[in-house]
Amino acid sequence: MSDCTHDCSSCSSNCGERTQPQSFLEKPNPLSSIGKVIAVMSGKGGVGKSLVTAGLAAAMAARGRKVGILDADITGPSIPKIFGVHGHASGSELGIEPMYSKGGVAVMSLNLLTEHETDPVVWRGPVIAGVVKQFWTDVVWGNIDYLFVDMPPGTGDVPLTVFQSLPVDGVVVVTSPQDLVRMIVTKAVKMAGLMDVPVLGLVENYSYYQCPDCGSRHAIFGESHIEEVARELDLKVLARLPIDPALAAACDAGEIETFSPNYLDGVAGEIEKAGQ
Repeated sequence: MSDCTHDCSSCSSNCGERTQPQSFLEKPNPLSSIGKVIAVMSGKGGVGKSLVTAGLAAAMAARGRKVGILDADITGPSIPKIFGVHGHASGSELGIEPMYSKGGVAVMSLNLLTEHETDPVVWRGPVIAGVVKQFWTDVVWGNIDYLFVDMPPGTGDVPLTVFQSLPVDGVVVVTSPQDLVRMIVTKAVKMAGLMDVPVLGLVENYSYYQCPDCGSRHAIFGESHIEEVARELDLKVLARLPIDPALAAACDAGEIETFSPNYLDGVAGEIEKAGQ
């Protein structure tokens, strides 16, 4: 174009003179000031992404940080229950107000917008992805040091939307001990690589069960392969989480913030170091 200014932000996507990659990043609500955005993901479901997200948020809040959780698992939201947050979020012309846990963690989840917590979400992918964007653009998060994003399983519409629309600073990948997950973990890590988002490390859930009587550890789901997978992918193993019935009970009761010990506290420390 003869009148090209070489300012690619001012031209259309089909401009033949475009020299800069098009950004799909969305602006947060004007009343939001968010420090770091950390996504928690996996290539498959049922490995404990929500548990890890909740544990990280609780650990970071206990460290004195202002924390929020964007529950991007639209069709299977569980964050509000884990934190004991119930009811309906409110809003105004300024935006949607998140709800807060007893410990002060800001939470936004579709379960806080539906009439009943058990109402199913029967929506197609583009609609779900649009809601995730709105959780970023329309929610008044206020001043947040760390916003954790609880991702749905897989590498489809919503993870792609999160990586393209939010300024994600890092990813924690959650896995389980079975050798089967090697391929699944690799898919998640490669997706993050394609989106130029750094992977902070791996967290293995269901690693072992420790007998309360004799103290011995039992590999209920098989021997761990996490160290081997981490070496292959040149990543750090951030934590190996036990099967702890008391932790499961705390999540069911909405008492994740008061559960001790928090197995993710060390990972929260690693995230703080990475952000310095």
